[in-house]
Amino acid sequence: MEKIKVLQVNKLYFPATGGIEHVVRQLAEGLQKDTKTEVLVCQKKGKGAEEVRNGVKVHRASSLGVFCSMPISFSFLWKFRKLAKDKDVVQLHAPFPLGDLACYLSGYRGKVVLWWHSDIVRQKRLMRIIKPLTAWMLKRADVIVVATEGHIEGSDYLKPYRQKCVVIPYGVPQVEAPQTTRERIPVQFLFVGRLVSYKGCAVLLRALQKVPNAELTLVGNGTMKEELESLARELQLGERVTFQHNLNDRQVAEEFQKCDVFVLPSITKAEAFGIVQIEAMAWSKPVINTWLPSGVPHVSLDGITGITVEPENVDALAEAMKKMIECPKMRKQMGEAARARVQECFLENDMLEKVLRVYQGG
Repeated sequence: MEKIKVLQVNKLYFPATGGIEHVVRQLAEGLQKDTKTEVLVCQKKGKGAEEVRNGVKVHRASSLGVFCSMPISFSFLWKFRKLAKDKDVVQLHAPFPLGDLACYLSGYRGKVVLWWHSDIVRQKRLMRIIKPLTAWMLKRADVIVVATEGHIEGSDYLKPYRQKCVVIPYGVPQVEAPQTTRERIPVQFLFVGRLVSYKGCAVLLRALQKVPNAELTLVGNGTMKEELESLARELQLGERVTFQHNLNDRQVAEEFQKCDVFVLPSITKAEAFGIVQIEAMAWSKPVINTWLPSGVPHVSLDGITGITVEPENVDALAEAMKKMIECPKMRKQMGEAARARVQECFLENDMLEKVLRVYQGG
């Protein structure tokens, strides 16, 4: 039987980092034995290129740079038309208006699978301009994939297309059972992600100031790096805070293993899921997250695998951190429940099997 020919379409691809880029890589590499998958993305800036990465053919269109989080690429449009022509399935990853435009102009008539990772939240003016294109894309898509029901409920666009939506949770690889967590003081809290405003790291630092017997490691880089380091000094947090800006995958995994509690303090629904939550949960770590109108609170469940607090509420976040410190037995039980939830709902192989069934029409 001939393999299904698939074109994965996104803004960027590995080694670019980000939640969506991670998912695209998982699909492209993980489904190679069952599909013939190619990837079309843009360069952040510069000439186009073609390469094979881990068995995946990657086409990178030239780009003049990035504006409003969107690559400016004219070659992307004709590359899409050329590459999509013989494909059985085109999978687009939203939000990516340039990908929507390329699909519209290409005349492609095959199956379109749209993975709706999140609404456009931060570029409100851009959304007003491209709203008709987004509406066309949602109507054109044969299947719309979302990672949780919360993506539908919290979206400004998906509810009229609920019947097309298929819930396929993101997944992580199976990890070895971690060693028993030690009851130690100070308790080690961990954040992993980009250091940008919607991640809520400033709220987390202010909460830490109110919590004795706690230390925090922030892993990641971003536009708020210097501002957050300055805030930590201003709050006189000293050695209680450690910034780690350039860790590889193995080193990040070590940070997950070392911590006692993972914190995702995001403050807007630009945080649509938080894949780092399930990465921490796989290591039996309880999670403190926030009540956002997105998939975030559908991943780690309040009172079961962690504690969920109101976004931007410093006092509520501090109280949740104190509770984790004061109740080591609860912390351990939540961590065990977190790992069990990953095993049941968020494994990479399950995600790949479900996506393959969508491609096959199941």
